[in-house]
Amino acid sequence: MSEQNEYKKDFPIFSAEKNLGIVYFDNAATTQRPQCVLDAMDEFYKIDNANPMRGLYDLSVRATAAYEDARATIARFLGAAQSAEIIFTRNATEALNLVAYSYALENLHEGDEIALSIMEHHSNILPWQMAAQKTGAKLVWLECEKDSGEIPQSEYEAKIGEKTKIVAISQVSNVLGTENPVKEIAERAHKFGAIVVVDGAQSAPHKKIDVQKMGADFFAISGHKFCGPTGCGALYARRELLEAMPPFLRGGEMIEYVTRTGATWAEVPAKFEAGTVNAAGAVGMAAAAKYIEKIGLEKIAEHDASLGKLLTQKMLEIPHVNIIGNKDGSKRCGIVTFTIDGVHPHDIATILDTEKIAIRAGHHCAQPLGEFLGVQSTARASLYFYNDEREVGFFCEKIKNIRKWMGYGN
Repeated sequence: MSEQNEYKKDFPIFSAEKNLGIVYFDNAATTQRPQCVLDAMDEFYKIDNANPMRGLYDLSVRATAAYEDARATIARFLGAAQSAEIIFTRNATEALNLVAYSYALENLHEGDEIALSIMEHHSNILPWQMAAQKTGAKLVWLECEKDSGEIPQSEYEAKIGEKTKIVAISQVSNVLGTENPVKEIAERAHKFGAIVVVDGAQSAPHKKIDVQKMGADFFAISGHKFCGPTGCGALYARRELLEAMPPFLRGGEMIEYVTRTGATWAEVPAKFEAGTVNAAGAVGMAAAAKYIEKIGLEKIAEHDASLGKLLTQKMLEIPHVNIIGNKDGSKRCGIVTFTIDGVHPHDIATILDTEKIAIRAGHHCAQPLGEFLGVQSTARASLYFYNDEREVGFFCEKIKNIRKWMGYGN
């Protein structure tokens, strides 16, 4: 990819008058949407809009077809064996909660163990805390090396064993950018009959995903992390698990038959999609998946690794800047989390905003990790394929001046 990024033209937000010159480095929080995604959603509302599923008239049939086509696209995007293994949700958070409520509460017992990494987003911690509290199961924490951000083999081999029933792991940390050895962890977990729940919110935008090869039993994504709309995500789950699980929410469209005393459920995946679905959101998310597939996920991964390496190298040369985790930027999936001596991360973000640079600051919904590392608040710059070397250079020039602007003199 060239220094002057060729993909920016696809994103209307960068050409809006209010946003001219903006350096958007908050992609781990949410990405921007290309015109093709906006067009796909607009076209659905203009041409095919109706309540999908049971309508027998042409508009509803077309809306249903668009929704199910989107499901097939996401199934292919994740490497699922069949479309029925994709459940549309509002986001990865809802997907993870679905697993906790519908699988964990039904299958965990007192004394069982749930293994999860110390670097998990709160969305992959709180549901398991709830499940443990309600069932008497115990949380077991897989800790990473503080310098590299990596979970050593000895750690997961020691802590995943006979009592382990669930392993919850992010494929990529939203703070450290570390890619966890999910396939190896899954092999260890499956040896003891445990199921593996993968938070793929940060990995799906940057890497080619194959849930079957990695050994994921469940895999959660959010569309807005890979150029899709907010409010639409998906859960991949092996069909045999879905067949055995009770519904997460109950109401319209997820039933086969209702009487005064009970109900029978619709077949998977409808059993887990109660109420009117976000059909336009699913269409938009599928358009986003097709867009980044067209660019090529291998190409995106290469670009993000190269740009992340450049950003890390430049930041390591700046006095008083401290990078949290691995110092090899090519291993961080475009995420560089840092502090500056004497400057609160919120002040870093606020000062950069005056220079039209957008970054995130705070605990990044990963407070147990911050406590473990001894750094409660950090600044985070996160890159994507529409960022370029020119922006990295501009960002680092501003970082060099922050302490001086704060009155430190250097």
